[in-house]
Amino acid sequence: MENHLKVLFLDSGSGFYKIRRYKVGEYFGPVDLGLHISGKYNSLNIGIGLLAGSIFPGSNRLVFTGISPCWGGFYISSMGGAGLVFDNLGINMIAIIKRASTPSILYLNRDHGEEIEVEIHPVDINRVWSEGRGGVYSLIDHTFERFKDRFSTDPRILATGPASLKTDIGAIASVPIVKGEVTFVDTWAGRGGFGTRMLKEHGIAAVIFGGTFIDEDFRDRKVADRWFEDKYKKRLAAKDIEVTTKYRFDPDFNTGGTFGVNFNNAAGRLLAFNYRSINYSEEERMQIHEKFILDHYLKQFNEETIETRQYKTCGEPCGALCKKMNNEYKKDFEPYQAMGPLCGIFDQRAAEKLNHCADMYGFDAISMGGVLSWLMECLHEKLLLPEELSVSSVPVFTFENFDIESDSMHNAELGIELLESIINRKGILDLQKGARRMARHLARTKSRKIRNLFVYTSYGRNGWMVPNQYWTAGVLSPMPIMGKYYMYYGSDFMPPRELGRENARRLFQELILDNTGICRFHRKWAEDMIPEIIGSLYGLREEFLDNIKNTTEKIICRNSSVFWESERNIDFVYEFLKRQKDMENNEKKELFEWMEFFEQNKMEAAQRFWYEIFQGIQERLIDL
Repeated sequence: MENHLKVLFLDSGSGFYKIRRYKVGEYFGPVDLGLHISGKYNSLNIGIGLLAGSIFPGSNRLVFTGISPCWGGFYISSMGGAGLVFDNLGINMIAIIKRASTPSILYLNRDHGEEIEVEIHPVDINRVWSEGRGGVYSLIDHTFERFKDRFSTDPRILATGPASLKTDIGAIASVPIVKGEVTFVDTWAGRGGFGTRMLKEHGIAAVIFGGTFIDEDFRDRKVADRWFEDKYKKRLAAKDIEVTTKYRFDPDFNTGGTFGVNFNNAAGRLLAFNYRSINYSEEERMQIHEKFILDHYLKQFNEETIETRQYKTCGEPCGALCKKMNNEYKKDFEPYQAMGPLCGIFDQRAAEKLNHCADMYGFDAISMGGVLSWLMECLHEKLLLPEELSVSSVPVFTFENFDIESDSMHNAELGIELLESIINRKGILDLQKGARRMARHLARTKSRKIRNLFVYTSYGRNGWMVPNQYWTAGVLSPMPIMGKYYMYYGSDFMPPRELGRENARRLFQELILDNTGICRFHRKWAEDMIPEIIGSLYGLREEFLDNIKNTTEKIICRNSSVFWESERNIDFVYEFLKRQKDMENNEKKELFEWMEFFEQNKMEAAQRFWYEIFQGIQERLIDL
């Protein structure tokens, strides 16, 4: 019997919709099908993988694809847990085309096997955003109260905030709804600006969906255990518990979650004060890590979250329990790094205040952290004045004599002022067309040094992305999709040509996960087992792998990456290489050769290093 992926096409301008079916084998999931549909219809696609609703933990991510407003090319973003409720609609994807005439809420419901109800309801978003908890949280509350009585089971809501209207990095927020109560465990499709895309290009401010449709999800645990015992000599649950130790609780470090483990391990690789720390001595970086992180920032987290076991999930049954909470505040590494140490904030109360404000506005937290830290350094260096940015002060942006609590709170409050200036377009701040474009304008009209302090990857003419928060050359690679983990981000040195090849291999492996809607926290079994599972369930193992290879090729062939425009990017790589030699005692011949090249001509070496990565990416396609 043939299996099909069912896609609901919605014209948000007229409200008309239709369902189309795509044969499994020709397409396998939300990425390859999203790539096809977005290229044909310029749509925003929201979908789940073939294993959604199954017994496999982490299989219920909701995947968003389309052309990213900030990156400028095809992009993929995903959200934990929301796919479990989406599966109750009995479809695999919704493709939104055209634009509603006024900001609206999209209502999707499928109750007791009936046809899907599809409705578009106008909403006064500015009024709603200004009420209650504010921003995305108020829109979630408003949408739930407005439609909750029409669902016989708990629905799920996707919501945008003011950032989606005022910038190109608006995110999409959601929270699990449990027994009729909206929880605090917010989950995000943050990277790529798909909130901006959904609201500004399609007129959809929020989506509420749910239903009771029951399909034939894989639920045979005995069969799954047999597969895992054949491969790992362990049952599914035991193997999953093993590979998700970091995200739950790691006894080796006496902490857990991405926040706990990554901050514990940062040491001399810590990034702080808008990456100024890359120019510090190793002794200075270790002082910051020990005094500011281990003895305070991480200590607070361990006492408040780990010791009290405030662990939650994203909304699906999962032993990882990766959502580390402190009451209503969720602690993930990258947001609390980008709007933490990168902004000169090393105290939980200050970081909570700034992160919550950015979340309330609906920003991509990592990109916003990169922008805020850049603006703060510009203020610190007097390249921009407070009155130009409509803020009241300058940051405390050196570690000497830094007061962890009071100076962190000062910087957090300044960060909130900057967020308000961005949302209200005060002073010279205008992110409607992106921070890269604004940086280019400021470099022309004020000082070239302004752009040279901004760390970002470039794509095409205006595309940009603040990198993942790891001090390694891989995060600045010229890959066709950046800001996710479609590259090698290990802390060791890898020659750039080899790094490019490894980046392409990682893209291939990550697409195995994303195209089946599997959370990457389960990747240590999922990358190996998913092709086998698809082969067992659908008899299409080789077709699945060929499809992933073809999708990887299609994405890489669209690569429009641009050489680093900021001098801080070049220093980021150069200082990384120096640290590998001096502190990691790396004696690779290639490392010494690149060090000598950078010391002789930093710009020429950087161009060659960048291009070597680019060439390696292309070469790896041959071997996939």
